[in-house]
Amino acid sequence: MTTVVDVFIAFCVLSGSLLVLVSALAMFRAKDALSRINVFSPATGLGMPLVVVGCYVYTLQQEGFSLYHLFIAIVGFSSLIIVSSIASNTLSRATLLSGSPVHRYTRPNRLAYAREDGACAEGSAAGDELDGAQGDDDPAAN
Repeated sequence: MTTVVDVFIAFCVLSGSLLVLVSALAMFRAKDALSRINVFSPATGLGMPLVVVGCYVYTLQQEGFSLYHLFIAIVGFSSLIIVSSIASNTLSRATLLSGSPVHRYTRPNRLAYAREDGACAEGSAAGDELDGAQGDDDPAAN
């Protein structure tokens, strides 16, 4: 049974670490700040929680069950998921609204633009104009 647990621990820690490494390397290939924020999301949303789970299972195997360690693991896991989601959304929106240069193939979403008297509903003409303005250089759109 300990072999199965050891393999599970190794899988969690190594795959989580590999996701963080791949995301960090992919950041160098990103063309703009929005893409860099987007590329690092798998590391913070999946990679780090896998490492936390692996570390908790290792502690559970070595020291036995502890309510304190379970609480710390749950808080760490939840914090990584919640904080990474909120932080990436906030950073992306702030980057877009700050006027930072955006690569021509990056298509920002419509939430970044101000609504005009409730007219910017999903699929409306105002939203389509924004998409057309952003996608003029996209060869796939032609």
